Amino acid sequence: MSKITIETIKAAKNTRKLVTITAYDALFARLIAPEADIVLVGDSLAMSFGGHNDTIAITLDEMIYHAKAVCRGASDSFVVFDMPFGSCANAKTALESAIRVYKETDASAVKIEGGVEKADVIKRLTTNAIAVMGHIGLTPQFARQSGGFRVQGKDEAAIAKLIDDAKAVEDAGAFAIVLEGVKANAVPRVVQSVKIPVIGIGASADCDGQVLVWSDLLGFFEAFKPKFVRRYLEGATLAKEAIAKFAADVRSGAFPSAAEFYI
Repeated sequence: MSKITIETIKAAKNTRKLVTITAYDALFARLIAPEADIVLVGDSLAMSFGGHNDTIAITLDEMIYHAKAVCRGASDSFVVFDMPFGSCANAKTALESAIRVYKETDASAVKIEGGVEKADVIKRLTTNAIAVMGHIGLTPQFARQSGGFRVQGKDEAAIAKLIDDAKAVEDAGAFAIVLEGVKANAVPRVVQSVKIPVIGIGASADCDGQVLVWSDLLGFFEAFKPKFVRRYLEGATLAKEAIAKFAADVRSGAFPSAAEFYI
């Protein structure tokens, strides 16, 4: 796959579907990179690997640590850094945080949750040479305020709000938008309201691409399975079987064998 840039991502609108997969370390970044147009260092890390009930606990320092690893593992990929809760509270804080991300990692862009209410923040970054991906619809960082992870776009007023959010994010200079947890009938109207790609997660097949968390995609995350997740591997089951076999071999003395000795 040739090097992905902002221009090639924007050019994918209405021409081809964009593949986005999360990664949190160099090992899985290397596995994901050959197939993904975009590798997202997601704040979902807090839930998938941190054991938290939402994404709010993850810090900027922790995200930077993981982004460094991902960028090393996927050095030729377009890596997007998910700005964690609190790092974009206002335009000044967001710019300071994003400058740290750019200086300390090789990320190609950052992602910011929020629509109209975050347009000034996005504008501050894009006018200061920071590439921004938007994120509207179900925004996990707002889950405590909104009473949980709730599907969006349930009525005309909600759909109009999504369209306003998408346009505001685009007008602020974002090159793409993640649309999460939106009713299927609302999705085409949001996608068609902007000229930049809209990448869905739990937002039907009408988006310009799709994103999944790798541990959901490969079946390693067992706490719950969102409706929008398709497991392409039963990773947890396979891993448990392999670990049990290793434990049995150690206990029986079958591991290590002579072939695994240093002689």
